[in-house]
Amino acid sequence: MSVSDHDLIQAWKQVLALSKLEPGQLVTVLTSSSTHPQTLSTAILAAASMGAIVNRLDLLPVNGEKALSRDSLAYLGTTPLTGNRAAIAALKESDLVLDLMTLLFSPEQHEILKAGTKILLAVEPPEVLVRMVPTLAERSRVMAASAKLSKAKEMHVTSPAGTDVRFKLGQFPAISEYGFVDEPGRWDHWPSGFALTWANEGEADGTIVMERGDILLPMKSYIQDRIHFEIEKGFVTSIEGGVDAEILSEYMASYNDRDAYAMSHIGWGLQPRAKWSTLGLYDREATIGMDARAFEGNFLFSFGPNNEAGGSRTTACHIDIPMRNCTIALDGEEVVRNGKVLDGGPVREAAE
Repeated sequence: MSVSDHDLIQAWKQVLALSKLEPGQLVTVLTSSSTHPQTLSTAILAAASMGAIVNRLDLLPVNGEKALSRDSLAYLGTTPLTGNRAAIAALKESDLVLDLMTLLFSPEQHEILKAGTKILLAVEPPEVLVRMVPTLAERSRVMAASAKLSKAKEMHVTSPAGTDVRFKLGQFPAISEYGFVDEPGRWDHWPSGFALTWANEGEADGTIVMERGDILLPMKSYIQDRIHFEIEKGFVTSIEGGVDAEILSEYMASYNDRDAYAMSHIGWGLQPRAKWSTLGLYDREATIGMDARAFEGNFLFSFGPNNEAGGSRTTACHIDIPMRNCTIALDGEEVVRNGKVLDGGPVREAAE
């Protein structure tokens, strides 16, 4: 169901206030051909009404001739900023960039963030944005999970379907995604709500078994038969199963890149307003699947790049896989048991 401009403007104002937008600050709204017009118009109105100086920077899409999917996260090659010094300069001079086109996993984004610019990605449909406006309570919950993750030396994940995999940790930082940007140089994604990190290079080993109903992204599909992955020294060495496994295998092979098979980020969902079932209610091109990535208690893992965390892998292939009913332990302490987060839920908002 669609939402009114009024409701989306109010949602933007809440997120911008959480992001500490102040009168007189420079806001650049980054757009492309796929930008949702209501999200764009309400973002500009909300930021301007809060006293910001608002600019729009519209860039041409790229990678369309190489990608097998229209999903903006399906192919992470060059970006519209590659070699575009004028656009990069404008974004570095901004206090806040509202990314309505999806700029991810790129050296240009890192350069902009290092300049102190804050970047907030928001590309889900307007009704999804309104349903999952972030809160300070959710920030506290995600930060607490991230703090545990940052101290851990090992993540061990098991499931009734047969998952039994261990990830050695410590080489890469723990990341908190809670839906707003409240510090200079911070990137985040509205909506979100999860903690994640990356396994040490070459130190992920075991078996991952996707069960029926687990999700493949960017395929945006619930699998119908189990998929078995064998992980050795940080890479997938076999993918077995039925048609779902065949589709995934062919898709990953199309990149002709060994790094496509590397383990990427790992973590768990902490957003109670995100729902596992939502993906089945949307057209595939209407959403990038943030409900699937963030729903509470999932085990979210990925294949592909790690340059977002400072690693060297820049493969264009990026596969996200949210799984249900897993148990996640950090150094032997369970943080998720059978798909249920064990932290007691978000703290009360009044406690902030």
